[in-house]
Amino acid sequence: MNLASNYLFADIAKKVQAFKAENPEADVISLGIGDVTQPLCSAVVEALHKAADEMGQSATFRGYGPERGYDFLRNAIVEHDYRSRGIDIDADEVFVSDGAKSDTGNFQELLGKDNIIAVTDPVYPVYVDSNVMAGRKIVKQPCTAENGFVPELPKEHVDVIYLCYPNNPTGTTLSYKELYRWVEYALQNNALILYDAAYEAYIRHDNVPHSIYEIDGAMECAVEFHSYSKTAGFTGIRCGYTVVPKTLPVPLNQLWSRRQCTKFNGTSYISQRAAEAIYTPEGQQQIRATIGYYMKNASSMKEALRAIGIQVYGGDDAPYLWVRTPYGLSSWQFFERLLTEAHVVCTPGVGFGPSGEGFVRLTAFGQSERTKEALERIKQIF
Repeated sequence: MNLASNYLFADIAKKVQAFKAENPEADVISLGIGDVTQPLCSAVVEALHKAADEMGQSATFRGYGPERGYDFLRNAIVEHDYRSRGIDIDADEVFVSDGAKSDTGNFQELLGKDNIIAVTDPVYPVYVDSNVMAGRKIVKQPCTAENGFVPELPKEHVDVIYLCYPNNPTGTTLSYKELYRWVEYALQNNALILYDAAYEAYIRHDNVPHSIYEIDGAMECAVEFHSYSKTAGFTGIRCGYTVVPKTLPVPLNQLWSRRQCTKFNGTSYISQRAAEAIYTPEGQQQIRATIGYYMKNASSMKEALRAIGIQVYGGDDAPYLWVRTPYGLSSWQFFERLLTEAHVVCTPGVGFGPSGEGFVRLTAFGQSERTKEALERIKQIF
């Protein structure tokens, strides 16, 4: 089985913990794992308090909820995330979950073991690992600086395609025209696209689609995953959703519903009320401010690194920066040097796939002052 012995981020955490144990006086700043640092917005906090109070009263207490999610949240998703963009989906095509990581990893349970899976390279490890665990063949489509980080269409037949845009880890995007090519390929080759749109709230440019369903024909070939983790700081709250159209040629909506009813008891009522609050006018304004905070970090990081001659990609429509390692250092060599000399943590690009060698991923989710301090330290050693 071609499965790495450890999950990438667990491996990094182990190395950082060992360094801290040997150097207890070191002030380590993480620009690595994509956890957020800003607190939940006030609209969400108020909704959490209200929902918790409801759970303490007999008249408003909620037990097991619907596996697909409560109607109040599913309807808000339909109106705000889709119909506001001219996309017509139904609430019963929306499945609320505890996050995109779970759903992107679990959705492969509906697939036959002989399906051939295409992924970009570099790639979010969950897409690969979950399918390798099931024994499926993986085909990698390299995304490099030479091809503008736009993956070429598969040269051999594939059955399922994982796409993540804005991309984790490279922070790059696909235009409408580039995404249309993939939808067209899927329709012509009877393939299924599993589209991870976890970072769509960070898109700033008009030529970048927020949903694959903005592309004609995508409702017949694509499933879309969303997360509130980076949109609204829900990494500790846990809530997201998946859209499974009823217009897919295989009844995946029915099959996913069956799977969820069997293996998932639904996302908590409190979490779903918190997610609903994001769609209020106050919630929208507040999460946009937080996203703006992180994107300001991304901009300053990109500017500072380029000023010392380091090549940087991404960071314009995503909270991730894809940084070429200087002086011919490998991904892990650069990681070790940043950790030991600057006390800064990054994510080695090779951990996302062979095409990630010679790069590291930095995230813009840190606190502003700590991010500036990390950049000053990097400047001193490079």
